[in-house]
Amino acid sequence: MDTKHFDNRPIGVFDSGYGGLTVARALQKRLPEESILYFGDSARCPYGPRDQTEVDGFVQQICTWLVGRDVKMIVIACNTATSAAIGPLRAAFPDIPVIG
Repeated sequence: MDTKHFDNRPIGVFDSGYGGLTVARALQKRLPEESILYFGDSARCPYGPRDQTEVDGFVQQICTWLVGRDVKMIVIACNTATSAAIGPLRAAFPDIPVIG
């Protein structure tokens, strides 16, 4: 691998709790050279019964935190968060890939 062009910033992964650790583990197994920064929002889970506007607000807060830690990509490991906020996230952070 040409390390001269390798972006060593971490990949940000988040979920409404700890279930997304499965996604983080799979990423680490598939991409062992990558660093993963995981955020599990266990204080406000579950997201499922909440209003989408409220979930969008949580997701915006989390992603602002992740971007503040200079992640190169954001992986949303939560279906509710993805459906509520992926569009607004991509608009808010146009220079960072957001994957649901």
